[in-house]
Amino acid sequence: MDNLLSQDLDLYLPGNDEMSESITQNWTEQALECYYINCDCKKCSLRNGHYSFICQMPKVIDALIKTVGEPDEQLKTA
Repeated sequence: MDNLLSQDLDLYLPGNDEMSESITQNWTEQALECYYINCDCKKCSLRNGHYSFICQMPKVIDALIKTVGEPDEQLKTA
């Protein structure tokens, strides 16, 4: 999954390069789900939540991979 998400740059908001360091230090349950479904929003558990934001998880996943590496297979939850 080497920079898998960087291939779909439309998911990134232009000019919004800042994100909290806390979300790029550990694999959360939501980050793991997103990673293992290959950032396919149609498969996301949050899909039906009708949230009024643009998902930033692809950026978080890329940062996590760079910061802490890919998750252990044993953490797979999706």
